[in-house]
Amino acid sequence: MLKIIIKLFDMAIHLDRYLGDIIQQFGLWTYLIIFLVIFSETGFVVTPFFPGDSLLFAAGAIAAIGNLNIFWLFILLSLAAFLGNTSNYWIGYGVGPGVFKKEKSRFFKKEYLDKTHDFYEKHGSITIILARFMPFLRTFAPFVAGIGRMTYVKFSIYSLVGSVLWVAMFLFGGYFFGNLPVVKKNFSLVLVAIILVSLIPAAVGTIKNKKKNKTNNTSDNKSLK
Repeated sequence: MLKIIIKLFDMAIHLDRYLGDIIQQFGLWTYLIIFLVIFSETGFVVTPFFPGDSLLFAAGAIAAIGNLNIFWLFILLSLAAFLGNTSNYWIGYGVGPGVFKKEKSRFFKKEYLDKTHDFYEKHGSITIILARFMPFLRTFAPFVAGIGRMTYVKFSIYSLVGSVLWVAMFLFGGYFFGNLPVVKKNFSLVLVAIILVSLIPAAVGTIKNKKKNKTNNTSDNKSLK
């Protein structure tokens, strides 16, 4: 039983690699499986490691050869992303601001929560859209919006726009470019590249914050002399 659970978990977090086999084994149920993974990536604050960008790209590439319907994928996965955000928003709403006071948690890393909060401070409500294109931040953004009691109607509008844009970009990117010879030959490397590229904005932000803090600390030290 444990081996089965481990296997299922491995398939969930690497679904982009197993997608072809899953279609052969489960047929139309594949739509539900992809839906649940996309939903869970942002639906629960404890599952930011589930595949998102790479899974959408892989699904689009497979749809291009006729094994999945691109129209239904777009509708279902946009809905999954939106509902995932909504779920996490209400979880954050229920948890409340007290979660920021907890230095340690067995369920998620507080540093991601703090980084998302800082991102909100800098970009405001549009964070809901921008964070959609950043792994980890997109999981914590709706959670922090709920904690901050963002108006639900306002949150929903930004969430819907971000969800549709995100799904369209990677799903249709895979549909139109996933089966090019050079991409098919290096498909695994392309998926890794997609993940790395999506991490660039967060990495740049972290570097800028470190430089800013270093500059502030240097200024403070000079003022004390």
